[in-house]
Amino acid sequence: MDNLYDPAVIKSLLSRHGFTFSKRLGQNFLINPSVCPKIAELGNAKKGFGIIEIGPGIGVLTNELCLRAEKVVAIELDERLLPILSETLSEHKNLKIISADVMKVDLKKLIAEEFSGLSTAVCANLPYYITSPIVMKLLEDRLPITSVTTMVQKEAAERLCAKPGTREAGAVTVAVDFYSKAERLFDVSRSSFMPSPQVDSTVIKLDIRERTPEVGDEKLFFSIVRGIFTMRRKTLLNALSGSMGIEKSAAAEIISAAGISPDCRPERLDMKNLTDLCEKYSDYFKG
Repeated sequence: MDNLYDPAVIKSLLSRHGFTFSKRLGQNFLINPSVCPKIAELGNAKKGFGIIEIGPGIGVLTNELCLRAEKVVAIELDERLLPILSETLSEHKNLKIISADVMKVDLKKLIAEEFSGLSTAVCANLPYYITSPIVMKLLEDRLPITSVTTMVQKEAAERLCAKPGTREAGAVTVAVDFYSKAERLFDVSRSSFMPSPQVDSTVIKLDIRERTPEVGDEKLFFSIVRGIFTMRRKTLLNALSGSMGIEKSAAAEIISAAGISPDCRPERLDMKNLTDLCEKYSDYFKG
């Protein structure tokens, strides 16, 4: 279907289907025609690739993905959009639309069933309210994918793509850096959407690492990371002791063994500091 970037066409389309925007689902549809082709091109939508799209909306990005990729599977939560997508994307034979909550979908099974013999990548224009949970699911599930290319709130992009050890870093930053190499691709102004949100957006790409940093106990590693970053402005000594429920003397020994100053703030720790901290924490309680 043509002119899906034209607000008048969109309004007519939505009106015919009795569709109204849901604030709860964070629905904002792109009307800037330059954005989706760039996402598709930079997001590995090409021959030999299967693409998982999350939240296709009315299908503007989906259309660009289908024009380039071998196959596209789009996962849409809002059932009201399904008849609209059937109309806007009817010409594409390499598309499958699934009505589901991506947080409940077995993506490994989906990839095995839908993309046999293909490389796989994820492209999405994620709702702001659930950006981090979806990104973390994609990473923590250790899916056989090459990359995640997604549009997120600009502030979220700064956090997700920050480097551990910088002021912008948080627990989610560490997790993203653990599983992938994050890159900010380009910004998208709020005027590119209908209705216009209150903030600007950024498209980011997470290239999945073939090998993650070595930690003996991944669950313990992320428990420590989440714990100390809840007290990111405190000294590491207080943050480790307080968040993990251990004596300050034990925390001091662990921090010293990891070669870190006890007065350092958690936000200043890089990935090596964090993996060393986890290793020495594990060693201390094994001994």
